[in-house]
Amino acid sequence: MVLQSLKNCFWLSCVLRTPKACFWSTASGGLIIQSVSNDVYQNLAVEDWIHDHMDLEKQQVLFLWRNSPAVVIGRHQNPWQECNLRLLRQKNIKLARRRSGGGTVYHDLGNINLTFFTTRKKYERMENLKLIVKALKALRPQLDVHVTDRYDILLDRQYKISGTAAKLGRTSAYHHCTLLCNADKFVLSSVLKSPYKGLKSNATPSVPASVKNLFEEDSSLTSEILLDAIAKEYATQHQIDHHITLINPADETLLPGISNKTKELQTWEWVYGKTPKFSISTYLNMAYKDSVLDVKVNMDVKHGRIEVCDIDLPEQWLPPGLYSELVKSLTGSKFCPNETTTLVTTLLRVHPQDDELHSRWSLLCENMIMLM
Repeated sequence: MVLQSLKNCFWLSCVLRTPKACFWSTASGGLIIQSVSNDVYQNLAVEDWIHDHMDLEKQQVLFLWRNSPAVVIGRHQNPWQECNLRLLRQKNIKLARRRSGGGTVYHDLGNINLTFFTTRKKYERMENLKLIVKALKALRPQLDVHVTDRYDILLDRQYKISGTAAKLGRTSAYHHCTLLCNADKFVLSSVLKSPYKGLKSNATPSVPASVKNLFEEDSSLTSEILLDAIAKEYATQHQIDHHITLINPADETLLPGISNKTKELQTWEWVYGKTPKFSISTYLNMAYKDSVLDVKVNMDVKHGRIEVCDIDLPEQWLPPGLYSELVKSLTGSKFCPNETTTLVTTLLRVHPQDDELHSRWSLLCENMIMLM
C-alpha cells in the first residue's frame, strides 16, 4: 500500500511537470484524465476548461473525478426547492451549480463522476452509458444493470445507480454522469429533501428515485476498481493505451485561466443568483408567550434577491413603522440568511427600546431568517 502511494506521488509529480503543449498532444484519438482534487468547484472548472479549450475533433476525452461532500444542482434549478440549505450549512457540505442541465445530485468520495467530451456531432450519451454497463459486466457478469430511456442506469431493475446531464455547445459537447459506489445514503436522502414550504418556481425540478450503492451488491466493487474498469473499457473502444493521466485542477501551467473559472463557480451570484424567478407564500407559526401567531408572508425573488416582500401582521402587534422598515430593508436584498441577519441586527440596535416590542420584533426577524 505504501509502495503504491509512493508510486502515485512520483507519477503525479511527473505529470505536473509535463509542459502543457506536450501534455495535451501526447495521445491521439482519445485521452483519459483523472483529477487529483476532491474540490467540487475545481473539478467543475476543469469541465469548463476542456469544453472551451481542447480540440475535440482531434482528441476525445474521458474525465474521471470525485468530490468531497457536495450537492450539485443543474444550471436551471432552484437550490431552495432542491435541497435543505440549512442542513448543508450545518454539515459544511458545499453547494455548487454546474453549467449543464439536469437534476440535483449528492456527491461524496463514494460517488464517481465521469465526463465524456466529444464534438457536438459525435455526442452520444446512450453509447457512453452502455460503455459503463459493459465495464460493470466485465467485472461482475452477474450484475443486473441496464440503461433506461431516461438515460439512467438501474441496478436490479429498480435502483438508480447513475444519473445523466449534458452541455451542448456550438461545436463541442460533454455528457457527465454519476456512479454510486459507496456513497452515504443517509446524508444523500437528508440533504436532498427541501424543508421550504409554499415555494412556487418554474425551475427544472429533480425526479426522485430509489438508489442503491454497487458496494451493497458486491463489497469488492470499490471506487478504484470501478474507475479502472471504466477507463479500460474506454481505452478499448477508442483503441488507445489504457493509461490514466493525473491532473491538478489548480495548475495554471496545464490549464491557463482555470483559477478564474473556479472562482466564478464559487460566487453567490452564480450559485444562488442564477436561480430562475420564484415566489414564496407561506405562514410563520410564531410561538409568543402562551399563544401561536400565524403571520402570512409573500415574497417574489428574482436573481436571488427579494423583489417584492409583504408581511401580513395582526393589527397592533407591532407599530406600522417598524414593520414598514423591515419590509423596506428586505426589498432588494439577497434571499440569504447571512445578509438578512446583518440587516435585522442593525435594525435591532436602534428599534425598539420597549422590552415587549423588542421581544416581538426579535421574534419576527428570527422567523424571517428561518425562511431562508
